[in-house]
Amino acid sequence: MRATFNFANALTLFRIASIPLIAALFFSSIDNARPLAAMVFILAALTDWLDGWVAREYNLSSRFGAFLDPVADKLIVSIALILIVQSDPSLLNAIIASIIIGRELTISALREWMSELGERHKVSVIGYAKLKTILQMVGLSCMLFSKPIFYVDIYLIGSVCLLGSAVLTLWTMIVYLIRAWPIISKGDYL
Repeated sequence: MRATFNFANALTLFRIASIPLIAALFFSSIDNARPLAAMVFILAALTDWLDGWVAREYNLSSRFGAFLDPVADKLIVSIALILIVQSDPSLLNAIIASIIIGRELTISALREWMSELGERHKVSVIGYAKLKTILQMVGLSCMLFSKPIFYVDIYLIGSVCLLGSAVLTLWTMIVYLIRAWPIISKGDYL
């Protein structure tokens, strides 16, 4: 593990710092405000991949970074979902946002609990969770962008991606809970 403040952690902090800018642009009255908000979101989302690569490639991993990265992910996704539900308060959007935010809170708490039990490896990230994240980021980017491109309904594409993400969100939550259940059920943890 390396020093707490390094380039990888700076990228993660940028992701968090971009959240107010995304919200300000989203509600701004300037031309192309929503596409600009989406572009900042996309740039911030790319730092999620980049900070991990930089940390691994240059041996800049830190406990602070390991803590901060998932917090940054959950913050930016949650805020983007709130912005979308606020601007398009459909039942489907509200359900998807509830599923995604609820799962993130549940799995974060489960991972913390499993860490306290010395069993964090039981709920480590699985491949479907990475696909879920990709669908989430693409879906949110498209829905934030909102405007059609060459007559293609970008918002609809985003909605379909986000719906797919919600399905994977539920699936991965079930997988994590099944993996954790033997550890939880054998002790006095309930």
